Amino acid sequence: MRGATQPLTPRDEMGYFPQWRRATGATVLPDEKLPLAAALPMSLQHLLAMSGSTILAPLIMGFDPNVAVFFSGIGTLLFFVITGGRVPSYLGSSFAFIAVIMAATGFAGGGPNPNVATALGGIIAAGALYALIGLLVMAIGAAWVEKLMPPAVTGAIGMAIGLNLAPVAVKQLAGSFAHLGIALATVLCMALVSVYGGRALRRVAVLVALVFGYLMVLICGNGLGLVPGIDFAAVAAASWFGVPHFTAPRFDWGAVGLIAPVAVVLVAENLGHIKALGSITGQNMDRYIGRGFLGDGLATMLAGMGGGTGVTTYAENIGVMAMTRVYSTLIFPLAAVIAILLGLSPKFGAILQTIPAPVLAGLAVSVFGLIASAMARIWVDNRVDFSDPRNLFTVGVALIFGGGDFTVNFGGFALGGIGTSTAAALLLYQLLGLRRRPAE
Repeated sequence: MRGATQPLTPRDEMGYFPQWRRATGATVLPDEKLPLAAALPMSLQHLLAMSGSTILAPLIMGFDPNVAVFFSGIGTLLFFVITGGRVPSYLGSSFAFIAVIMAATGFAGGGPNPNVATALGGIIAAGALYALIGLLVMAIGAAWVEKLMPPAVTGAIGMAIGLNLAPVAVKQLAGSFAHLGIALATVLCMALVSVYGGRALRRVAVLVALVFGYLMVLICGNGLGLVPGIDFAAVAAASWFGVPHFTAPRFDWGAVGLIAPVAVVLVAENLGHIKALGSITGQNMDRYIGRGFLGDGLATMLAGMGGGTGVTTYAENIGVMAMTRVYSTLIFPLAAVIAILLGLSPKFGAILQTIPAPVLAGLAVSVFGLIASAMARIWVDNRVDFSDPRNLFTVGVALIFGGGDFTVNFGGFALGGIGTSTAAALLLYQLLGLRRRPAE
């Protein structure tokens, strides 16, 4: 059997899709397949890994989480087809959109967002820009992307997003002492699971914290009356199967200008994920970077056309693959079909809508903080030299613009903190490298 560190053979390159072979060893490679009895529980594990974040992001933005789950499945199938079934990935809701969508729609959190249609136009624009970048990479290669977005830049952009979201999380903490207590207990639960849980449990830390907070509200709210209880009337009234509540997009140039630059963040994120997949599978996947960008971009556009959030490949699912050593790409279409079926259940959607405000607040604090702090790992893993003023100034200016939500207005066009920090990081790093003298 071929080892996990061996390159692709000529046979692997025959045809658009791989010739999947039955797996015979402990490591299941991307072009190998499991029996259905083994593939089904593995696909369910990937659904659990993605579910916490894919559900949380739309709830924070005021989107319908059921529609987001539905389009995560549709997007994953589209990504599978466009990449020729060669890149094992699941596409879920992207947190990179949260800050810009809340700014573009004037949404402060809590309940449905009345301006979802405006946000959807921006999501489609971001997906279109992302797809165009993918086509360019397919034509000329990805070297220019890596040069434009080295680790110092990608880390700065990612951390700026987390800092930009900080006020959103803090505002959601406001409320009674009981509200704050449940929110902070949810934060503590996620931290304890992340630190002390086993590897499998750590992959679903968001989901575990969500269930823990939900149970706390049932006890403190429905039982003791200390906080508003959970109302299950809508759940009881909802049918088991039905068409999701799709929303048509509306294009507003101001919203497009705020949201479209998120494409750059998605490029950096997906590039890192495909590199990571190549590392853990032992197979060079750089040849599929352009296809990955295109698939993710088109999936984001498709989601925006019907009311879903922008999507991205998920590190959580890469973690599951690294833990199980099962990299078969056939696992993901199966997971996607299950997600689509869940999205077609109004009762499932009604259950998601009952997640209480203090639980969402605690999850927002945890996840937004991790977005910011996890970016430091990019700098550590790539040994970014912060004694180099070029890196210091690039990162410093980007963080100030993002954390302070520095917005630039051009008539009716506005570029918010995520956009200005992204532009600053990209431009300043290149500018400070022009005709540079060697360090003394």
